[in-house]
Amino acid sequence: VQLQASGGGLVQAGGSLRLSCAASERTFRTYTVGWFRQAPGKERDFVAGINWSGRVTHYAEFAQGRFTISRDDEKNLAFLQMNDLKSEDTAVYYCAADPSRPIRWSNWGEYAHWGQGTQVTVSS
Repeated sequence: VQLQASGGGLVQAGGSLRLSCAASERTFRTYTVGWFRQAPGKERDFVAGINWSGRVTHYAEFAQGRFTISRDDEKNLAFLQMNDLKSEDTAVYYCAADPSRPIRWSNWGEYAHWGQGTQVTVSS
């Protein structure tokens, strides 16, 4: 399955963005989806994940209470709603997917499919 992330941009601190991840195939609905981010010179960090059914989600500590992951399998889409953005959220955000069950949410090496990334820049 091919993934395409979109929705990034420039936003002021305290603002919101909603990232989208569009999948090319309906098999996407059976995949775990994760969002990761990578800032310049830093490692790729897990942000949030959602299981195939949409009933189980998992967040990095920095994302809890501010970010919400969701999916719309009728449209082959996943989303990351980001509120109260901070300058430290500036990074390239990637969506990833994998059919494996179970999966270690935060282990980016376990996700077989990746989107191209979308830049999020938060100005202070």
